Amino acid sequence: MKFDIDELEEKFSIEGEVGFAELEEDLVFIIVSNKFADMDICLYGAHITNFKPYNTMEILWMSPESKFIEGSPIRGGIPVCFPWFGPRKSDSSKPQHGFGRLMIWDVTESSSLKSGETSVKLQLCSSPETKKYWDHDFCAELIVIVGKTLNVTLKVSNTSSTDFEYSCALHSYFSLSSIEEISIEGLQDTKYYNQLEPGDFIQETEKLEIHKAETRHYYDTETACIINDPVFNRRISVDKSGSKITTVWNPWEETCRKIDDLADDSYHTFVCIEAVNAFNNMIKLAPGETHETSAIIGLAE
Repeated sequence: MKFDIDELEEKFSIEGEVGFAELEEDLVFIIVSNKFADMDICLYGAHITNFKPYNTMEILWMSPESKFIEGSPIRGGIPVCFPWFGPRKSDSSKPQHGFGRLMIWDVTESSSLKSGETSVKLQLCSSPETKKYWDHDFCAELIVIVGKTLNVTLKVSNTSSTDFEYSCALHSYFSLSSIEEISIEGLQDTKYYNQLEPGDFIQETEKLEIHKAETRHYYDTETACIINDPVFNRRISVDKSGSKITTVWNPWEETCRKIDDLADDSYHTFVCIEAVNAFNNMIKLAPGETHETSAIIGLAE
C-alpha cells in the first residue's frame, strides 16, 4: 500500500513534534520528537522501532539484519503480536504471532498533551484481508504516548455479533551492553513455564541472570521488571497493565544461527520482556467489549 505522505502530514503532523518519512525500503514511519524523547513507528505492523529518551542511549534493540519488506515481520523494537501469540494452534500454516505485525495500520490521531508528551494512535480493523486469517470482526488500536516513559497500549474491540477469544503480546526487545552482564528483577517467587525444558517451575532467586537460551512464560504476574545493566550504568523499567503473563526470551547462539534476520552473535545485545495475554490468560470479548494491554517502558530512577 502506498501512502500519500503529504496527506498524512496535512492531517496529523505537529510542527517540530510529529512528522512522516519514508525510511527503510520506502515504508512510511511516524517520527516523534519532543522535549522528553524521540520515537519512530512504522505504519507496517504499527511497529515501534526506536525509543530514545533525551540525553541517553536507545532503549529498544533493532536487528541490523531486519527485513523491512511487506510480508515479513520486522525484527526488534516492539512487534505487535495479534490476534494470537506464537503459532496458530488450529493451523500452523498461519503466520507466527498473528497477522497484526504484517499489515499496514491507519493513522487516526496525533496530539500534543499539556504535559509536553505526544500521543499518536493507529488502527487496524477487520477487512476481507484479515478474514483470510481470522474470521471475526474487530478493531485494534495502538495508542502510544511518548514522554519520559513510552506507554504503548493495544486496545482490541469486538465489533462482531458473537464472542471471540484472542491472545496477544507487546513483544519488546531491549538493548543491552551484554546479556551475560545484566540481571532482571521483579520475578522472584513467580511460577513460570519453561518452553525449552518443558515444565512448570518457580523462580526462587531475586534476580534472573541469563547464560543460555531462555523462553520463560511467567504466570499470574502484573509486576514491573527492572533490567539492571551495570556496564551501561542504567536500569530499564518494564511495567505493564492488562496482562498477567510476562515472557522473557533470549534465543542464544544456536537459535540465532537458524533465524535469518538475526546475526549469529546478536543474542549478546538484547533481551525480550513481553507483556502477554495467552495460555491461562486468553482474552474473551463479548460483542461491544474491549480489552487494553499496555507496556510502560522507561529508565528507573
